[in-house]
Amino acid sequence: MELLIEKLPYGFRPDVVDFDKEILTVLGEAGIRKLIADHYDRLIESPIKHLFPSKGMGLELAKKHSADFFIQRLGGPDYFNKTRGKPMLATRHGHFKITPRGRIEWLKIYKELLPQLDLPEHLLKNYWDYLHDFSNWMVNTPEEE
Repeated sequence: MELLIEKLPYGFRPDVVDFDKEILTVLGEAGIRKLIADHYDRLIESPIKHLFPSKGMGLELAKKHSADFFIQRLGGPDYFNKTRGKPMLATRHGHFKITPRGRIEWLKIYKELLPQLDLPEHLLKNYWDYLHDFSNWMVNTPEEE
């Protein structure tokens, strides 16, 4: 199965498919945390590394918060809400300049990592569809010409 990255218009807020809760059953919390950690480890070497803490506790905390969010969205314990409050991710990320190109860079890394997971194709597609559409909600800065 090919994971396609569609360039979406700036400001477009697509409907986001809900996660299939079976993903958490298959990967477990440890699998989700590893996926997120691997994603961040590649992000800090990417063209959008300036958007992320690059080392130490800042990086580890970013990994934890992100994993807590995904575990919660996948139907697991509400770790994120208990430690951070309601997600409101677009607001939380508002002080970062996230461009359409940055979104694509973020997705490219997941495109590399997701096929390495032991997920049936329908769950892989569900995870990808969520990330693909959800990520456009985070774009808050148009490309500079």
